[in-house]
Amino acid sequence: MTHSDGSPHLRCLVTGATGYIGGRLVPELLDAGHQVRCLARTPQKLRDHPWADRVEVVRGDVTDEESVRASMRDIDVAYYLVHALGTGAGFERTDRRAAEIFGEQARAAGVRRVVYLGGLTPRAVPARELSPHLRSRAEVGEILLRSGVPTTVLRAAVIIGSGSASFEMLRYLTERLPVMVTPSWVRTRIQPIAVRDVLRYLVGSALMPGEVNRAFDIGGADVVTYRDMMRRYAAAAGLPRRLIVPVPVLTPGLSSHWVGLVTPVPRQIARPLAESLRHEVVCHEHDIAAYVPDPPGSPIGVDKALALALQRVRETRVTTRWSSASVPGAPSDPLPTDPDWAGGSLYTDRRERTVDATPQALWTVIEGVGGENGWYSFPLAWAVRGWADRLVGGVGLRRGRRDAHRLRVGDSLDFWRVEEIDRGRLLRLRAEMRLPGLAWLEMYAERDEAGRTRYRQRALFHPHGLLGHAYWWSVSPFHAVVFGGMARNIALAAAAGGPDRERAAEGETAR
Repeated sequence: MTHSDGSPHLRCLVTGATGYIGGRLVPELLDAGHQVRCLARTPQKLRDHPWADRVEVVRGDVTDEESVRASMRDIDVAYYLVHALGTGAGFERTDRRAAEIFGEQARAAGVRRVVYLGGLTPRAVPARELSPHLRSRAEVGEILLRSGVPTTVLRAAVIIGSGSASFEMLRYLTERLPVMVTPSWVRTRIQPIAVRDVLRYLVGSALMPGEVNRAFDIGGADVVTYRDMMRRYAAAAGLPRRLIVPVPVLTPGLSSHWVGLVTPVPRQIARPLAESLRHEVVCHEHDIAAYVPDPPGSPIGVDKALALALQRVRETRVTTRWSSASVPGAPSDPLPTDPDWAGGSLYTDRRERTVDATPQALWTVIEGVGGENGWYSFPLAWAVRGWADRLVGGVGLRRGRRDAHRLRVGDSLDFWRVEEIDRGRLLRLRAEMRLPGLAWLEMYAERDEAGRTRYRQRALFHPHGLLGHAYWWSVSPFHAVVFGGMARNIALAAAAGGPDRERAAEGETAR
């Protein structure tokens, strides 16, 4: 099949569609006229995306040979957009095995091309001196290039786009610290690239000739230092000029703690970002233009990339975020809906309130929880819990929301993850803070037998070991304040007509 201009309709497999880049690539491929199949460990996370009914979704994992084999059937181009960073000390081994499986199954299925987005590595730096993150990304690219399937490896440094981890780190550091004592890596030269240029190269790579089997450096129009980027961000955001004082004593480990305390990016993600900036990462060629020509005004420069990302944030049009990918968990973890609760002990805190509002008004408040709207009870307690989570390496409260008004399955919501939405009736959140067990929070908007609107709230905790039981009993005395206040104030907010009018009532209740 071909388009009217002679270019082919391709059948594309996208791995990592629940992540930051993959979630943006899928609609670009669809708009280019291609068919898309998504391989996802949790297919329901794609259910609420606006393009969900236009793609085929199959359940599987890149470390599972059988599911990869099935997903490759009748595929022309396979996009490899996953990595095991954050899954533990053995992530390099996991990355290596997953890439081997992907390449082997692509070759066996007769896939015409593999496209991989990796990291830009510095020249003349031995692999042993690279960060584990960069070393693993480079190794994955080499494995795919040796797979026997024509492969395009795109190597990018810092990606600037609304919701990217690099952009969020830059944004929060610059906005929150008018005077910064910074690591020496802020003086390292880098060549950032706008996310829309990354997507353009990814889509265009699908049409490369069969003889092309190589890596390409991709970058934006400007080579800058991280310090330059912070100052340019301040200018784009209308902030006063920042005073930045680099010091040599902040190691990557200390840097990651510093970034983790100031920004929403947890130190497990901040550390590889910081380590990647130890060496100069600048493009040494622009050969990609021979196969994916640059339109006028591209590649995009740093100032325009920052302005575009800021505009998206201010207009709340952030389609995917760095936190789109879940905190890794065991696939055998039980769910609170399991009828016989196969997972052992389950502690429950239940609250119910009659609400003087329609179920629709109540649902509007439920779907608006978190982020700027807060959690409708004792803000100090939530803030302390968020800071405590950050101190032990958790995500804390600062991830906020992707969209101020609407949630979808898979969204991160402060230190929760949206696990299920029955729109207008149920919101189920799964905890991603550091806990000695598994936790969920469910909120329902219903009508009772008398036709009155009823708010029902359920907090569930499945403890792991003795420490888990001790944790529940140590915090349960505070539940009346935290969960009881939450139920009361959500009901008041719905009756008052929305979250903005309820903030005053929440303050009065807290006093």
